[in-house]
Amino acid sequence: MPVGVLIALCAYAIYSCGDAIIKGFAGHLTVFEIGFFTATFSLLPAMMTKQADERWRRTFQLNRPWLVHLRSVCAVCSSILVTYAFTTIPLAEVYSIVFLAPVFITVISVVVLKEHVSAQRWLLLFATFAGVLIVVRPGFRELHPGHLAALIAAMFSSINTTVLRRVSSQEKRLNLFGVLTTYTIGVNAVLMLPGFHLPSLEQFALAFIAGCTGGIGQLLFIAATRRIPASQVAPTQYSQIIWAMIYGAAFYAEFPDNIALIGLAVVVTAGILNVIPDETRWRAVRRLTALRRRSDAPTVAAAANDLEAVPPTAIPPIPLPAGEMDIRAA
Repeated sequence: MPVGVLIALCAYAIYSCGDAIIKGFAGHLTVFEIGFFTATFSLLPAMMTKQADERWRRTFQLNRPWLVHLRSVCAVCSSILVTYAFTTIPLAEVYSIVFLAPVFITVISVVVLKEHVSAQRWLLLFATFAGVLIVVRPGFRELHPGHLAALIAAMFSSINTTVLRRVSSQEKRLNLFGVLTTYTIGVNAVLMLPGFHLPSLEQFALAFIAGCTGGIGQLLFIAATRRIPASQVAPTQYSQIIWAMIYGAAFYAEFPDNIALIGLAVVVTAGILNVIPDETRWRAVRRLTALRRRSDAPTVAAAANDLEAVPPTAIPPIPLPAGEMDIRAA
């Protein structure tokens, strides 16, 4: 498995921890207060890992400014929408809908980045979409505005990931992180003012942990996009469904029903297969086919030897209709 995929898996595992904490703020802090405090605390990991040639005062000295600003706006919109979804619907359902982002990313990567996507990968992405429909079941159950928020968040996230793939090799890591954090803090600071109230010490502590996990996850995510194509980065987020089920059950008594579990299994399976390069999948299929042929060969040979070892006289004659001659008796 490529190193970039492993880095992305670590990023999403850390993200999931922060998402579970954010869900606990429901009814206590507004979406914008959550975004402001977590974004502020997310600066700490970047400060501690800043490289010698990186300067905060050069944050907005960009090589591709329009794309970096576009990416930041999309990321802020996605963050606000997904935070609302986390605080209103179960974690597993949020993730299942957000997991549609790879479908959008694949379309964008083909159209914008001119990346080649095989027919196998398209089929796997279609399976992902089918799995999400099984989980959410539109038309068979009541939908919440949080479901729509998660869907729009997936669209914004797909643009964010695709643009990041385009500019990550041309911009410094601190610039990408700093511009995004500036946007997130600024937008949420303005929008939280009308209903602002000071969080408690416990809420501050939880926001600190959620912010730090978000900052570490973002740094790892940037590192992953520099190593593998956008169409391979996105499917790694399917690993979050495992964490969603664990955290949802442990802290929020959220237990998906059997139908939802089937849909989640489809989503996760398709996602894992989508991460594996096409050549690797074909190689695995060829090896399995070769092993099966090898395992069947001794059985066929043994059957042939047994047949040759039986003398003709030992084979009982087959009854023939009257008037016909048995060749062996002639």
